[in-house]
Amino acid sequence: MRIGISVVTHAGQNIWQNGLGQNVIFLAELFQRLPFVQSVVLIDVGDQFAMPPQVDTNAKALRVIKTAEATDQVDVIVEMGGALDVQWLDLMRARGKKVVFHCCGQPFAGLAEPAVFNKPTHASRPDRCDEVWHLPKDAAFAPMLRVLHRCDVHQTPFIWHPQFIERRTQEVVDLTGLRYGFQAGVRTNDAATDAARGLRVAIFEPNISVVKTSSIPMLICEETYRADPASLRMMHVLNTLHMKDHATMLHFANSMNLVREHKAVFHGRHDIVGFMVQHADAVVSHQWRNEQNYSYLDALYGDYPLIHNSAWLKDAGYYYAAFEIRQGAAQLRHAADQHAAQLDDYRARTQRVFHAVDPFAQHNLDAYAARLLHLCRDANFLANRPGRS
Repeated sequence: MRIGISVVTHAGQNIWQNGLGQNVIFLAELFQRLPFVQSVVLIDVGDQFAMPPQVDTNAKALRVIKTAEATDQVDVIVEMGGALDVQWLDLMRARGKKVVFHCCGQPFAGLAEPAVFNKPTHASRPDRCDEVWHLPKDAAFAPMLRVLHRCDVHQTPFIWHPQFIERRTQEVVDLTGLRYGFQAGVRTNDAATDAARGLRVAIFEPNISVVKTSSIPMLICEETYRADPASLRMMHVLNTLHMKDHATMLHFANSMNLVREHKAVFHGRHDIVGFMVQHADAVVSHQWRNEQNYSYLDALYGDYPLIHNSAWLKDAGYYYAAFEIRQGAAQLRHAADQHAAQLDDYRARTQRVFHAVDPFAQHNLDAYAARLLHLCRDANFLANRPGRS
C-alpha cells in the first residue's frame, strides 16, 4: 500500500503555526511503521514543495511531491493538511484508489463560522471521498459528517509525539541558556514576597474561532486574583493584537482588576517554548467542543500547571468543567499553592496521557492499520502488488 497525505506549504512557514502540520508528520511516521505500507509521501498543494525547516524530511524518509507526481505513486490519499483538487480525486477514485478526508478541525465551526462571520474559507465538494475519519473530540459531529459527505465516517485515535517540542527546547537552550520546564518557587507568609512569586499565567488560545478564545481563561485569572492576589503575579494573553482596538475587547479587559492594576499584558503570537521560558509558569485554557489540542500536551511536557476544561484530559493537569469559572479559579489557586509539592504525581499522570497518544504505541498502530485495511477491503491494488506483506 502506498499512501499520500496532503499538506499545504507557503513562504515563511513554521511547524508551530498550528498543530495540523505536526499531526501530518506523526501520522506519516505511524503509517511508515505498518508492515503492509510500502511508502508514504506528502502531497503539497502549496507553493514551496518543502516542509518547514523544523521537519527533516530526509531523516524521516518523506518526500514532498506535487499532485501530478502523486498520480502513479499512491494508492490511498489522505486529505488532511491541504485541500486537494476534486477533479484529481475523481480521477484517482475512478482508477480504484481510495480517498479519505481526515477531519482534524472542529467540523461544525468550520462549516458554520465562515458564512456567519463572513470569514474566508475553502469549500470543497463534500462527496469527494470514500470515508471520513475524525478524532475522538468530534464524535458528536459524526452524524453531521455522515450526511454531509455521503459516506462512512469513522473515529481514529488522537496522536502526539514530543519530537518537535524536544527540538525547540534544545534550540532555546542553545540560544538563551534557558530550559523549558516548571521551576518550583517557595510560598512564604509574607504578602509582598508571595505577590512577587505568584504564578505568571499564559493564555495561548488563538482567538480566531469561538471554539478557542481567551475570554474564559481571562475571567478565571481575574477571579483568582480577586480571591487571592498573591497567587497570580501576571496574566499574559497571547494572540490578541488583532482584537486590541475592538470595543467589546476593550470594555471586557478594562473591567478587570488585573488590567486596572497593571498585571495583564496582551501579546501577538509566540511559540509556547520560547514564551514560557521567559514569561510564564502556568497555562490557563478553555475550549468549546474541541478537547484535544497539542498546546495542552506541550504544556504538560514542561510540567507546567495546565488549568483546562478538556474532559478527555481530566485525569491530567487541573481540570474544571465546561464554563465553570470559579472552579477553574480554585484549580489555579490550588496549583499556585501545591503544584511544586505534587510534581511527581503530576508527572505520573502526564506520562499515562503521553502513552495513550504515542503514535508508535501498539494500540495506535493497530487502530490505524485496521482503518486502512477496512478502507481498502474491496481494493485490488494490494492483491496486485508484488512482494506485498
